[in-house]
Amino acid sequence: MKLTVFWERMSTHFGAAYADSFARDHVMSELGGRTVYQAFEAGWEAKDVWRAVCQAVDVPAERR
Repeated sequence: MKLTVFWERMSTHFGAAYADSFARDHVMSELGGRTVYQAFEAGWEAKDVWRAVCQAVDVPAERR
């Protein structure tokens, strides 16, 4: 998954304004106690981060 696709999906699910805030502030156990941005800085792949977000906030199956 390309990073642009990841951010499109985040924006679709959370809304454009909240997607960035969520990515900066929400620490997820699914990402090893990291935020989305910290996971990317640690070298996580976009598809794995998206899967973690889906699991953490119950993204509907049709949006996964």
